[in-house]
Order: sequence, then structure tokens, then C-alpha cells
Amino acid sequence: MTDQPLVLPMSLPEAKKLGIKEFDIILVTGDAYVDHPSFGTALIGRVLWDAGFTVGVISQPDWKDGDDLRKLGKPRLFFGVTSGNVDSMVNNYTANLKVRNDDVYSPGGKGGLRPNRAAIVYSDKLHSIFPGTPIVLGGIEASLRRFAHYDYWSDSVRQSILADSPADMLVFGMGETQILEIASRLSKGQNIKDIRDIAGTSVKMEIGTWRSISHEDFLEIPGFIEVSKDKQLYATAFKLHYYEQDPIRGRTVAQAHPKTIIIQNKPAMPLTTREIDHIYGLPFSRKAHPSYNKPIPALAPVKFSVISHRGCFGSCSFCALTHHQGKIIQSRSMESIIREVIILTKMPDFKGIVQDVGGPSANMYSMKCRKWEKEGVCTDKMCMDCKGLDASHKDQVELLSRLLGIKGVKNVFIGSGIRFDLALRESSGYISELCQHHVSGHLKVAPEHVKRQVTDIMHKPGKEMFEEFRKRFDDENKRSGKRQFILPYFMSGHPGCTVEDMIELAEYIRDNNLYTEQVQDFTPTPMTASTCMYHTGIDPFTMKEVHVAKGREKRIQRALLQYREVMNYGFVVEGLKMAGREDLIGSERKCLIKRRTKN
Repeated sequence: MTDQPLVLPMSLPEAKKLGIKEFDIILVTGDAYVDHPSFGTALIGRVLWDAGFTVGVISQPDWKDGDDLRKLGKPRLFFGVTSGNVDSMVNNYTANLKVRNDDVYSPGGKGGLRPNRAAIVYSDKLHSIFPGTPIVLGGIEASLRRFAHYDYWSDSVRQSILADSPADMLVFGMGETQILEIASRLSKGQNIKDIRDIAGTSVKMEIGTWRSISHEDFLEIPGFIEVSKDKQLYATAFKLHYYEQDPIRGRTVAQAHPKTIIIQNKPAMPLTTREIDHIYGLPFSRKAHPSYNKPIPALAPVKFSVISHRGCFGSCSFCALTHHQGKIIQSRSMESIIREVIILTKMPDFKGIVQDVGGPSANMYSMKCRKWEKEGVCTDKMCMDCKGLDASHKDQVELLSRLLGIKGVKNVFIGSGIRFDLALRESSGYISELCQHHVSGHLKVAPEHVKRQVTDIMHKPGKEMFEEFRKRFDDENKRSGKRQFILPYFMSGHPGCTVEDMIELAEYIRDNNLYTEQVQDFTPTPMTASTCMYHTGIDPFTMKEVHVAKGREKRIQRALLQYREVMNYGFVVEGLKMAGREDLIGSERKCLIKRRTKN
């Protein structure tokens, strides 16, 4: 089957119209099904269909009785299970562990339509209904929980999600190459238990088998029992598997669990430009499935956006991209992106505005290092600091210019944010071009903090570089007569940050008129270096102790970042007193808050 349907089928009547009696693969997701390349289920489903496999989608099934999971029948090859675009625990709870009432990935933004730990819940239920049918986990929740990991919501170390579920295999990373290989091998009659060597997958190995084979080809890291009891061993295990997340030089990693051995094969090879062009050239409708009678809020901000590349070599400690998309930049060709934007201009609700052209960091488009292809990413230095990196913005500037020349396009904006330290390395007028044509009033940048000891732990540039970028940005806007602003993202509660450090940041915000209601309270999400620090109090890269704010201190730090909010007054006072900075309470210009008088 080669013809792609308008949307992937979600019901048997839809399947019947397409001549499908039995699906090859059924994808189960915690999100509503939106046929847009920013949504993982749509991306994987389209890739499989393009390769000749029939694919059905079960979105947000009622996991309690199982009827929804039965509605498409049993697939010929396997069930693919994902929690959706976001880890279900991140999606269901705030940083303060309060249940969210809304869900942007659900019809009408309604919350509560996916269970906690959705990938485990769905696979458990599927296994009980369809015993013997292969189950493959994928998506961000599975990808970032593939080793034993600290779980913020239970405040405990949990097993690999593969050990906690009846699934047969786990796909980590973006997954197109892996899922096609799995489908191909199963279609040829291979048993999923015998498929153990696909790059970008994790599998289980019986303990008896592990004991009977040579371990020469494996990097064995401390096991679940060890890391759950010893924080230093947890940090050691993290550091070991962190450095193997490279498709060129990465080794197969093994981690023992009480009932199984988790084997992570090396990551999948980066997609070539031709491969990634083909994927994003598939006929996405860019719409929610027509069965929904309410809009999916997550679609609105990305409907007319374009993904230009994957990967990020920024290595921010609080980001899991190193473990998911990797550090090697995989860019689409300009021609592929231009074709996609031309398609956008023909959509009836397109108003001439391309909302975003970018990736994890928009201005990393087409950047490369001569070592990546044969040697992989270096382990002894950061790409951001390396002169060997080709950090030219020339291709991005040309791309944006060509997109502006397309008939029907009025504006092309950068909405995904840029690395300002990279922009400063560019001498060919990138910042000028950005300010003149590609800022929609506000430009997102993420300095995160201004204290050197905090930004160093975060692997972010220091205050001086942020100030230099601000000056260049302001100068360019004055020169062009534009009134545009930087929207800075700052973070509270990150490991290594003290109350004193947060007060220094609050003063910087005050002095530079940078106050914003949009703040980030550090949330320890699975498989980031920062989460490792939060749990252990150890920086895994240096093995030195770091300060970790928890409980009340974490709330105080967040309050200091929003010191003008009335509801934060008590916490701000407490924080200032804790640091001996009561000089910042009063009516003087330098004060953060006024002193309240008792009636």
C-alpha cells in the first residue's frame, strides 16, 4: 500500500474505506491524534505507511476497561505505544506536584485523559488483552526512562521503563529508522525476542543469558539495586551512559535489574539530508483528526511552523536532548523547507505568517563539525567552546531570505528561540537580519541565570555574554527604527543555586527592567544531568557536591524570581531574611519589596 490517506484511520469504518481488514501496526498514544510533523505519532505513522505498512491510531484510550484498546483489533505485526509528545508525569503535574486541570494535547484542552505513567499503563493493558502480540515503546517518556532513573513524582529511583512494563522493545531517540527496521524484520517472520541488534533500541536480556555470555562488547554500568541505594553510584552510572549517547563512538550499555538486564544499543545514525527531507515531505494534513469536535490547543502555535533541523550541541544540563535527539545537527535542505512553506501558503487559513522556522535552537541550522561524521562528538570539550565548529549563520540567513520571497508569505519569524552566544560568534550580520525581518516583537532567549557558578553548572554562557547580546540587539533595533524586545527565560531552583544567588538574579532583573511573568521553576525530568544533581547532590561531570534547593527553599527561590507578585510576598521576605538582605525590604529605589506595617 503506497497511497497515503488524508489522515491515519482511527476507526474500523475508516479502515474499511481504505480496504484494510487487518492493520499491520497500531499506534497507541496519550495525545489526541494531530496529523502534523510536530507530533510524534503522526510522524511515525506516516513514515510506516510510506514504507507500505498499514497503520491505525488509538488516541487517549480509556485505560480502565480496555474497550478502546480493542476497537481496531489485533495488529499483524505490533503495537507501538507512546505517552505522547510529553512525559505523562510532566504533562499531568506542575513543578509543585499539583495536578494540572488542563492538557494542551487533548480536545478542548481538557485534562485527565491520559493516565500517570501512560506508557506502562497502556502496555500492561494491551499485554493482558492481546498476549503474545509484540509491544514496542517509543516517544519521550520511554526514551528518557530507558535506564534506572530518578523519578521526581515518587521521589525515588525507578527501574528502566522496559523492566517495569511487559513491552518487548524500546525505541529511543526520534525513531523513524528503528521503527522501519523493526516492522521490516517482523514482517519477514522474525520473532521480536530475537531482534536485539538495532541501533537506537533497548531490549531485555534474561539474567541467565547475561551470565553465560562474554561482556567484552558491553559497557556495564552500576545496576538498579546499586544506584537506588548509593547516590554516588547513581551519579557514576549517569556519567557513564551520558558519554555513550553518540552514534559513531557509542558502545552498547548494559544495566542489571532484579529480573532482567537492560541492554541499550548504540544510538541510531543521524538521518542524512535526503532522508530527513523525505520524512518532512510526506503529505501531512496539518490538522487534527476530523473526529474531534473541539480544537487541540497544542496545534495552534505550531500549525504554520516548520522544523528545519534536529539535534542540539548546547549540552544544557537541564535538557535531555543529548539523550534523545543527540548533539549532531541534522538539517533539511533549503529546497525541502521552501516546498513545505509553499504548501502552507495554499492552506485556506494561512494568513501569510510562518510562525517559526527552527529546531531545538533555531540558529544551529546547517552547523557542523568535520569530526562528527567519522569520529562523533568529542568527549573532552564542549562544542559551543570549540573553534573547530562551523558556526556560520550564512545558510540560515539565506534560507530565511528565500522564504520571505515566496508569494503569499508576509512574515517569517523565529519562534523557537536562539542561542545568543552562537549569534555573537557570527560576523556576517545575522543579528541585524534577525532584528529587521524575523522577530515578532519579542525574541526568546534563555540566559537562565546571571551567577557564574550557576551558569557553569547549567552549561550556559555567563552574564557578560547575555549583556553583550542585549546591547547588540538594542543597537540594531534603534538603527532600524524598530521597537522590539528580548523575552528572557530565567530559572529558579536549579542545582548549584542558593537563595543568595536568586537574590542576585532578582536584583539584576530589577536593575535591567527584565521582569517577566514567564518563569521556569526547575523540574527534575528524567535523564538530565540536572536531575542527577537534584537527586544526588553531586555534579556527575566533576563528582563534586552541589547545593540543591528542595521543599520550602525551592518555593522561596521561585518567589524571588517573581518578587513583584503579591502572593509571593511572605516567601520573598523569608528569603531576604535568610540571606541577611533585609536592606532590600523598604521604600528605597533599590528595594525589591516594600515593608508592610502592622495595623
